[in-house]
Amino acid sequence: MTATLYVGNRNYSSWSIRGSLLVRQSGIDCIEEVIPLDTDEFKARITSLSPSGRVPVLHMDEIVVWDSLAIAEFLHELRPGAGLWPQDIAARALARSVSAEMHSSFGELRSQMPMDMRDQRSVPWTPELQDEIARIEVLWNACRAAHGRGGEYLFGAWSAADAMYAPVVSRFRTYGVQLSPVARRYSDAVWEWPAFKSLAAEAATEPWSLNLGV
Repeated sequence: MTATLYVGNRNYSSWSIRGSLLVRQSGIDCIEEVIPLDTDEFKARITSLSPSGRVPVLHMDEIVVWDSLAIAEFLHELRPGAGLWPQDIAARALARSVSAEMHSSFGELRSQMPMDMRDQRSVPWTPELQDEIARIEVLWNACRAAHGRGGEYLFGAWSAADAMYAPVVSRFRTYGVQLSPVARRYSDAVWEWPAFKSLAAEAATEPWSLNLGV
């Protein structure tokens, strides 16, 4: 099977980072093609590649998967031994729940702390933003307490849940968020995950810059 993952800029596209981490963990032979966001090239190509008009989108022969969580589930079915979801049923249910919450929530974090892997920034913290950061710490601490034995990640070994929260780790570093000891240890481990380090290195060398408005 021939696979291509179309993504946006490494530096700015948190969902593209998630898609790349999932593909790399799965071990499938996959080309990753960056289409720069907010460019004429992106506008010209994206509608023919992605039904939603967004990235990431995975093409595998005649199959098109255009949502990060859908990509996680598709790759899990394709490569069940890759560890994208935990083996234990209770851990797997929690991993899917916290991943879905990341997928559908945290609008203040997204808008007030836009993704920028290669810079250090400072923004005012609203009460709503503080509440979302606190909620993320609660989730991380709960996953680590319940299922974190045997590794440094949310469910011990690296999983799709860590891929979903890796861009949050990057945001927290960019904006200097101070974390509790458990959350800080987890954040440091994610930052050192080889696939994530590789993506951060790729982001550092990208020629494109966007005005984030912060």
